[in-house]
Amino acid sequence: MLQIVFLTVAAVAVFLPVVAVAAQRLLYPKDAFLEVVTYPVVTVLGQGLAYLVILGFMVAIVKREPGRDFLQAIRWNWPNNWSAYLLAGVALSFTLQGIAHFLPIPKEVPMDRFFRTASEAWALSLFGVSFAPLLEELFFRGFLYPVLVRRFGIAIGVLATAAAFSLIHAPQLGRAWGPVLVIFMVGLALTVTRAITKSVAASLIMHMAYNGTLSVLLFVGTDGFRHLERLNQ
Repeated sequence: MLQIVFLTVAAVAVFLPVVAVAAQRLLYPKDAFLEVVTYPVVTVLGQGLAYLVILGFMVAIVKREPGRDFLQAIRWNWPNNWSAYLLAGVALSFTLQGIAHFLPIPKEVPMDRFFRTASEAWALSLFGVSFAPLLEELFFRGFLYPVLVRRFGIAIGVLATAAAFSLIHAPQLGRAWGPVLVIFMVGLALTVTRAITKSVAASLIMHMAYNGTLSVLLFVGTDGFRHLERLNQ
């Protein structure tokens, strides 16, 4: 488990500057390197490449045992009623958006810098319904949750997994307790789903539906990402 954590940090540390150097030379020759590193498209691409490396490493860990199937090892178990989890993810998104209205949510958080232009909004939205939920579910619900359950039991395993999930998103939310609490509730719902169904695929469908619903609402609310200034109104 610690190997995956360390490799994740190392992969991001390697790929992010590599992508930034390429972007600076090809797209932003007049911009300073330290500024290019912070560009959302550069960040998303760097993280995406790092996630591919992590996925390969996860598969390699499972394959250390001859004949062991990766999907079976992480309890992939694609649900027959997959549409129910899709709808559950949509419902979770609307429910937590409603709860968020009663919480102290800052007008601006670090994540807002990913929505300065339409291209950045598209990049983050596509990343948020593909690589991000896939790798997060494989790590948190596929690898971390089973380890915690074996050591501490189901209740603590569920709570600890949800807490870890929220903490990794905290820097993007300015560590404000309101939005972090919302993400904790997301992690709690996803982990409970994983625990009940014994299926990482079920929690992945919910996760993608949750993120996708937020992206659709953002798309509609900003007139197709053409009026992103509305986010701060």
